Amino acid sequence: MLQLVYISTATKGASCADILRTSRRNNGRDSITGLLYADGVRFMQALEGPEDAVTAAYERIKTDPRHRAPVVLSRREVTSREFGEWEMAERRPGQQGDAFVRRVDNLVANVSPSVRATFTGFMDVKRWA
Repeated sequence: MLQLVYISTATKGASCADILRTSRRNNGRDSITGLLYADGVRFMQALEGPEDAVTAAYERIKTDPRHRAPVVLSRREVTSREFGEWEMAERRPGQQGDAFVRRVDNLVANVSPSVRATFTGFMDVKRWA
């Protein structure tokens, strides 16, 4: 099973709600789970599933005009799904930063230390932005 973590920037006018809806549909269809962090400006996503399905999903993301400058942060084989069931972590306008960070901390509690550090480090930077 492949786990791929990437980061990208939302293009101007990109609807996070549309991206979440598309992700839920495609990932459910393709047996992909993971975590999508969205704060309205940046996306960080972990995809887990069959290697061909995860690779195809990332190829779609790279050509999706709603994403700009996608960069793979981690790509590794895993023996089981570290994120469990699919989760969407979206920081909504007006949502307190600390509460959101605690929620995502809970979602990454059981993943590998390096992947957990990627998500929590990124959120710590964004918390004060």
